[in-house]
Amino acid sequence: MEEANKVPHDDIRSFGRRHGRKLSARQQGLLANVLPRLRIDLEQPPPENATSLFATDAKDVWLEIGFGGGEHLIWQAEHHPNVGLIGCEPYLDGVVKVLDAVETKGLKNIRVLPDDARRLLRWLPDQSISRVFILFPDPWPKKRHWKRRLVSTQFLATLARVLKPGAELRLATDIGDYARTSLLAFRASPGYAWLAAGPSDWRERTPDWPPTRYEQKAIAQGRRPVYLRFRWLGSAQFEQKAPK
Repeated sequence: MEEANKVPHDDIRSFGRRHGRKLSARQQGLLANVLPRLRIDLEQPPPENATSLFATDAKDVWLEIGFGGGEHLIWQAEHHPNVGLIGCEPYLDGVVKVLDAVETKGLKNIRVLPDDARRLLRWLPDQSISRVFILFPDPWPKKRHWKRRLVSTQFLATLARVLKPGAELRLATDIGDYARTSLLAFRASPGYAWLAAGPSDWRERTPDWPPTRYEQKAIAQGRRPVYLRFRWLGSAQFEQKAPK
């Protein structure tokens, strides 16, 4: 099997630093006053239904792992008010951007975990997530660091438990080798079907997939992003062909 899938255990750190520049007084205030209201408390028992995590009447729950500056998470929350959005991001500079948007835009359908998403995946109830976004994860380009890449067979097995049958997973990267090793991991993970019939399906975003700041930077530097979509068929149905 490829080296990318030889991950020693599921908790190896897959992200870089947690802090950047010194936070302003306003940003510190957001962390002190807004984050406690939006933060998911993993010390509490998990809910029977993940929709109960939201004050709004959420019909579905979507998860973004590593939301960066939060542009995509905020766009989805604004355009899908009946969907509860959970955003995981260890980097505090990104967290405060989302907290600021929640306050200024009055968003009611966002919850935040400023920590490793795999802790959340072990906490959430079974079959609770309808869509997952992993957009431009840390590429860990050096081969000796490949074991730190988030997408692996171990991670996909952990994720599978919380996915509803028919759930969609969207993955974007501007690193060709990350796309390659990710596809190998999905291929080795029963239950996931790649939703691609031709090159346009991985070269172009769908209309409900807005660009991120990192994506625009990658394109400006001459790197072509790859957009991958997968359907979770369920462990008992993995031999069926997924509809596009």
